[in-house]
Amino acid sequence: MKSKGKGIKIVFTDIDGTLFSHVTHRVPPSAIHAIEDMQAKGIKVFLCSGRNYYLIRKSGVLNTVHPDGMVTMNGSNAIIGNSIIYRYPIPSEIVDRMILYAKRLRFGLTLIEEQEGHINMIDERVISAHEKYGTRFPQPRTFPDHYDRVVYQMIAFCDDFDESLFMPHLPHCKSARWDEYAVDIMLKDSDKSKGVESVLEFYGLTRDQAMSFGDGENDVEMLHYTGIGVAMGNGKKAAQKAADFVTADIDEDGWAKACLHYGLIDEVRP
Repeated sequence: MKSKGKGIKIVFTDIDGTLFSHVTHRVPPSAIHAIEDMQAKGIKVFLCSGRNYYLIRKSGVLNTVHPDGMVTMNGSNAIIGNSIIYRYPIPSEIVDRMILYAKRLRFGLTLIEEQEGHINMIDERVISAHEKYGTRFPQPRTFPDHYDRVVYQMIAFCDDFDESLFMPHLPHCKSARWDEYAVDIMLKDSDKSKGVESVLEFYGLTRDQAMSFGDGENDVEMLHYTGIGVAMGNGKKAAQKAADFVTADIDEDGWAKACLHYGLIDEVRP
């Protein structure tokens, strides 16, 4: 397996539950050292998250990890330096329809833009989901029936039953649940792999030269797409099934151990 890793030129990693632990509320030192060691060898490292740039920065991850770029909002933006090289927003008519269902079914809805996000209401489900992941919800505001801002991702804070009521009416969308009360809503032809693809095209790299890390349902397409897909030991079954390799838990140096397994680093440095 290590021989396959020798051709890797770029690594894409999810943040929450993959690179950033919600138990210790930090990036494991071993992962920080692994990223530094790979970058010293010329291997690029990209963060690949459901968050937008603003929320990634607010998480504090960028205080200890210095990526070569980012794929944000589940693949609908790709950022290299100060430039957004790829954008894939959700059509306004779909956003308006989602606002309508949030009002009718009375659930929290976050609309995520390039630099900020807005939520329509806060209830116990919103609070519960954010507390589990150590994130803050945006300041609530009333959504108009027609939302005239550019949206790249939506998060519905509802259970499976409510999701089953509105998803059939969003034929161009798909969902990826990341909490009992939280589900990402995105376009069917948009996911992390599309953002990854745009980055590879920018650098003239192939899928076989890319490796990805993930732990959740919204990582599945990316894990399938890259030459090597690694799921965390603490990851969801869907992510582990999609991966080529399941590493140890995030808090057991799983991220760095996978890099060692594929020969991308020489040792795990705690």
